[in-house]
Amino acid sequence: MIKKWIRAIVLYALAFSGLLWANLAARFPQRVEILYSSSLYRWVIPLYSRITGVFPFSVAELVVVSLVVFALYLGVRGAVKLIRTRRLPAFSLSRFGRLVLVLAGLYTAFILMWGLNYHRLSFAELTGKTIQPGTTQELHDLTLDLIGRANELRSLVQEDQQGVMRLQGSVRDMFRRAHLGYIEAAKLYPQLGGRYGRPKGIVNTWYMNRTGIGGIYIPFTAEANVNVAMPHIVLPFTTTHEMAHQRGFAREDEANYIAYLTCVLHPDPDFQYSGVLFALINTLRSLRSQDAELHSQVMKELSEGVKRDLDNWNEYWIKYQGGLLQRISDRVNDAYLRSNRQTDGIQSYGRMADLLLAEMREREND
Repeated sequence: MIKKWIRAIVLYALAFSGLLWANLAARFPQRVEILYSSSLYRWVIPLYSRITGVFPFSVAELVVVSLVVFALYLGVRGAVKLIRTRRLPAFSLSRFGRLVLVLAGLYTAFILMWGLNYHRLSFAELTGKTIQPGTTQELHDLTLDLIGRANELRSLVQEDQQGVMRLQGSVRDMFRRAHLGYIEAAKLYPQLGGRYGRPKGIVNTWYMNRTGIGGIYIPFTAEANVNVAMPHIVLPFTTTHEMAHQRGFAREDEANYIAYLTCVLHPDPDFQYSGVLFALINTLRSLRSQDAELHSQVMKELSEGVKRDLDNWNEYWIKYQGGLLQRISDRVNDAYLRSNRQTDGIQSYGRMADLLLAEMREREND
């Protein structure tokens, strides 16, 4: 009896240790970087992701669908039993305890397989970038620079019959090429190097569209998953964003900047254009919040091709905005980010402009 209690205590202690790891990690980012993010994570996860990468489909999606089907089966079986017996199932403390144990164990696995990366040193600290508030004039100059680059790159990419940018090959070919930008970026920033499993497209795009999800990194399978139903202009950027998470950069603003960086360093113009365009979207949004008149002025500098692409992107998401699933997804994502100490929640996606401004200042000082 005593041994049974000891086993139970040890099991629960291990399951709930994720809470301890997360709280300790938040206090010691330097140690997390040295002992975990730059060492243990980079030794284990690349190999694991290459193993799951052997499968041409998303293993995570298959697992999730299987669990949903199993849950529906249990629900139907329980409903049938309730109808037959007309008795509610008795509450079982042991079953509830096992459920809590499983959930706590999953959280601990999440923390150990990826979640500690929320508490590592920032990408700016690792690369020596100085983050400081930017002036409206700096933001204006950055936006004009990105517009010029977007206009130039737009002339190098292919169009579909509607005059909207399309990839130079298939989506699967885009996945095969995505790592090339990381190879170039790793020459400047070794933290972005390493061999990982290829990104994968999600089959259930219906759910992804209605929840407003462009891509998702699943730590339990180390897979970078992408909503392939989106317009082509966003696919390279989204793919490299999820690949940044795969490489241990958990914060959304940093993953956005790394996606931009690896896209512009990519040898192919469709990747370069996608990266610059979504950096531009980010700075346009920031400029509009600071000075609506300046925003209106710079919008006139966009080429017709860039305008068509932005209109196509807006029209795509307008179809799905405001739905119940998206509102629920936004709240869940916001709570998730805040629980991992991204205190501005989903607004953290917008802080990419700070890193872009830091990069602009570096170029000016060279």
